[in-house]
Amino acid sequence: MTKNRTAMPSDLLITISSPRSPISEAYRTLRTNLQFVSLDKPLQTLLVTSPGPEEGKSTMLANLAVAIAQGEKKVILVDCDLRRPNLHRLFGLEYKKGLTTMMVDEKAMSDPPLQETGVSGLQLLASGPLPPSPSDLLGSRRMDRVLETLKERADIVLLDAPPVVAVSDAAVLATKVDGVLLVVSAGQTKRDSVQAAKAKLEKVNANLIGAVLTNVPLDASLQRYYYTRREEEE
Repeated sequence: MTKNRTAMPSDLLITISSPRSPISEAYRTLRTNLQFVSLDKPLQTLLVTSPGPEEGKSTMLANLAVAIAQGEKKVILVDCDLRRPNLHRLFGLEYKKGLTTMMVDEKAMSDPPLQETGVSGLQLLASGPLPPSPSDLLGSRRMDRVLETLKERADIVLLDAPPVVAVSDAAVLATKVDGVLLVVSAGQTKRDSVQAAKAKLEKVNANLIGAVLTNVPLDASLQRYYYTRREEEE
């Protein structure tokens, strides 16, 4: 296990920098919704993807991971975007050892190179060195072993995958997890792209449990309530 005591989380991690804000509360609501979705069979592995790039999936997933960990759960966040990994940047960590290290190193398989994020209960498995053929790697039996190893160490394993319409990686991974969340950006993601993403996931019989809408303008009344309450408490 790798430890990093100098990690500096990004300002994009609102659940850390402003845990009582309306946005952080929205992540806690999403956390609760996921618990109710999986009452009969709790989600142990959850994949997050988006139709296209720059739709906020990695930031959304990182904040959700923090919110779940704050609910006293053990969480492992895995960067499966082996084309443009970003989770390590959000937490101010390294990427040189991670998922692909476990793929080729038996010692790393038995002792995963997990990094502490500074959030109690939340660890990151970064991407590791980027491979020439990510989809083949993610679809391999070795990936199944990685997931089984991580599940033994956490209450839930959250996976960040590349955009589903652009490449096949997310669709390949979707067959290996308990559920999939699709991230859609308000005012940016086109309807056709959402439909294409949904169709691609359904084609592999993925368990698409819902969608998350990002970049939604914050209601002014919520802002007034939040700042008024904070001023009263201070």
